[in-house]
Amino acid sequence: MVNRINSSENLAIDAKNLESLRQSARENSPEALKTAAKQFEALFMNMIMKSMREATPQDGIFDNEQSRMYTSMLDTQLSQNLSKRGLGLADMLVRQLSANLGGQAEPASASYYKAASAQARQYAAWQPAELSSAAPADGVKPNGGQPAHVQAFQDRLRSHAEEASRTTGIPAKFMLGQAALETGWGRKEIVAADGTPSYNLFNIKAGGSWKGRVVEAVTTEYVDGVPQKRVEKFRAYDSYADAFRDYGRLLRSNPRYENVLANASDVSGFAQGLQRAGYATDPNYASKLTNIITQIL
Repeated sequence: MVNRINSSENLAIDAKNLESLRQSARENSPEALKTAAKQFEALFMNMIMKSMREATPQDGIFDNEQSRMYTSMLDTQLSQNLSKRGLGLADMLVRQLSANLGGQAEPASASYYKAASAQARQYAAWQPAELSSAAPADGVKPNGGQPAHVQAFQDRLRSHAEEASRTTGIPAKFMLGQAALETGWGRKEIVAADGTPSYNLFNIKAGGSWKGRVVEAVTTEYVDGVPQKRVEKFRAYDSYADAFRDYGRLLRSNPRYENVLANASDVSGFAQGLQRAGYATDPNYASKLTNIITQIL
């Protein structure tokens, strides 16, 4: 008898797991299809986690090749463990393949395994468009509209953006896009050491003229195209409304941003104007901002 492996109780990187599954199929094991379907569900979940990792800015002070390698291994194992609870995908595969292949002449489990392998290749080649975008994603779009996290971000800040739009002439959507880029859709807002929020949606630094509260944070600055980690002081506000008002004052009062306001009606002109004015040192800042505004918002 073949000692069959329960895929949900082994390391996801254990090659013996796959070999045992193949042997189970050759032995006409009735559990082979279910095991394969479970593994494919884990693969699908791992793809989602990988896409979310890639969509999240990697600018932590401990980010390096080694940390990314171990993070990838952790995600793989988490996907394997989470697949125990299941998303329903494995059950769907079992039902579909059982119905389609029930009458074939070759041993049932071998047929199932071959067909399931083909199904897995289809899933491996598929990447949800929303997960591969520049912004963090929450999955499918509700009712064909925007992703839930995008809609929530806009609902929370739209009134403040519209108020700032009336004073600057910049469309509210443009400012929401920039706030989303700077904070990862609100998930990476700068906070003080004690966890107090800064409400600084635009990551405006605290220069010598700033008299309000400040918070310190590690940031990535590009010097001659090379990213460098630095600790900088940033402005802190009492509310998001204050953040939008200060952002508007900055653009109106600083001559550097005259061209930004002059091109406020054009997405590309707005984004390129910010980059040329030195708002950010990221060489891809304008293209990232343009993509968020045009493709997501």
